[in-house]
Amino acid sequence: MSLRIYDTSTRTVRDFVPLESGKVGIYLCGATVQAPPHVGHIRSGIAFDVVRRWFTAAGYNVTFVRNVTDIDDKIIHNAGHDDVPYWVVAFKNERAFTAAYDALGCLPPTAEPRATGHIPEMIDMMQEIIDANHGYAQAGDVYFDVRSDPSYGSLSGQKIDDMLAANDAVALGKRDPRDFAMWKAAKPDEPHWDTPWGPGRPGWHIECSAMARKYLGTSFDIHGGGIDLIFPHHENEIAQSKAAGDPFAQYWMHNAWVTTAGEKMSKSLGNSLLVSEVLTRIPALHLRYYLAGSHYRSMLEFSDSAVQEAGIGFERIRGFITRAMEALNISEVEVDGTARAEKFDIEMNNDFGVPNAIAVIHEVVRAANTKLAEGSADGSAEAVRGDLISVVSMLDVLGMNPLDSQWKQEQSGNQEIIGQLVQVAIDQRADARARKDFEAADAIRNELDRIGIALEDTKEGVRFSVRAPQSKESN
Repeated sequence: MSLRIYDTSTRTVRDFVPLESGKVGIYLCGATVQAPPHVGHIRSGIAFDVVRRWFTAAGYNVTFVRNVTDIDDKIIHNAGHDDVPYWVVAFKNERAFTAAYDALGCLPPTAEPRATGHIPEMIDMMQEIIDANHGYAQAGDVYFDVRSDPSYGSLSGQKIDDMLAANDAVALGKRDPRDFAMWKAAKPDEPHWDTPWGPGRPGWHIECSAMARKYLGTSFDIHGGGIDLIFPHHENEIAQSKAAGDPFAQYWMHNAWVTTAGEKMSKSLGNSLLVSEVLTRIPALHLRYYLAGSHYRSMLEFSDSAVQEAGIGFERIRGFITRAMEALNISEVEVDGTARAEKFDIEMNNDFGVPNAIAVIHEVVRAANTKLAEGSADGSAEAVRGDLISVVSMLDVLGMNPLDSQWKQEQSGNQEIIGQLVQVAIDQRADARARKDFEAADAIRNELDRIGIALEDTKEGVRFSVRAPQSKESN
């Protein structure tokens, strides 16, 4: 089964052919650390974590580079507002991003370079671009000459003359109003670095061209990021790198936005939801399941209720794993890549089709639950061993294996709280039954069932499990 990827640059789904057999190089535009991350920021990290995990599962040696933009206009502005150096703001928010990635199960990148640590590489590349007659210096600024590149605009499907022209072009001395800054001359009291063209700081785009070259070479397999980066950021990266003689990325992948009330989630709209705040209300594994569960190229409307509903779906899977392990009397399940359902691999190879891959997991769970319901007398417990290994192995590819130590620890805390609350209802039901008020006992059980808590009377006592709640129409 060959892996096929939707390539933004060709607007087609292409067979993936690595530059070097058995190896994959991926560059992901990471955080601009002006503020802590909201849910919209973190979707990209989760989407490409799944991409990276699938390549690894398929046997590739993956080099995954995710940069940090630790200097830009907004970081400088926020630092001035707080009356602290720019790096205080940058480092504080970088730590917040790292905490969010870790909390949501994203593997650490192979490298996580920072813009300010690669100024010499940027200077060298800009000099190459100037020498190739694709760039020019003007009063300490360094600009890219977009008219010198006949292919400029090809990634975003635009023509230069249709692009919005900068209002300050004449004042800045640009040759064309659409030329973009690779380097910005220093302003008073701003952080700056020395260059052959005078003191200044990086423009947004040159950092990624320089760092991708350093860590992945002049040509690499996949460049990723959010769709909002297609223009101007990724368009400008391509122009710079090719002007410097680099073939650059072979495939371009872009994840869609997370929206609230139909609008892109952003701080400027005042509708952002910080990951740290969301995780006080929602288990991290449920949030990952929700964000990864939609196709990476599909828009995703965020709400607590939508995440909670997704969480109930995940708990059906986890409930099966728990019951199967108890039936088999085992405490661990070893991940086995050969045990994954073939349909799962087919869906993942179809442009990382996570929604359909998750549907395959639920199909396996439903069939296995039927086997468990038949009882153990005919050996049905042993019959689900293969299903159990398959489900755990498929979840592991998605970074959602609930038996991983991180998720087990989170589940332990959540289950303790949920268990205490449910136990109150169980005790009330037992009291009602003891006084022969069976109507009240049934009402308690029915109400728990309505919200997705199923009770089961066993020889060892009453146990509960989480499943999908009843719809309002069924009440």
